[in-house]
Amino acid sequence: MYYDRKFREIVLKHVEKGNTQEETRKLFGLGKNTITEWKNLREETGSLGNRALERSFRKIDPEKLKKDVEENPDDFNEQRAKRFGCSKDGIRLAMKKHKLTRKKKR
Repeated sequence: MYYDRKFREIVLKHVEKGNTQEETRKLFGLGKNTITEWKNLREETGSLGNRALERSFRKIDPEKLKKDVEENPDDFNEQRAKRFGCSKDGIRLAMKKHKLTRKKKR
């Protein structure tokens, strides 16, 4: 569940005033580790905002796929799948996701 930054500040101020984490947790209806995680977040980042998500591709790098389509426009998805080490459906879905097409233009 997502909690607003201001709410997180209120909870941590309540703890800093001398109340125990257990009392604060029960008062605000929070999970056991939530307050500790918020303290760690403030120490690490300096704020109580959400951390930025660090997502990456699993097998198929979109830039490499785009380059492969440009270099080998006539290859089948099965051939690309062998080069990338995945299934032909994985290639098809990645091409669809990144709006790459093999269609020839006249």
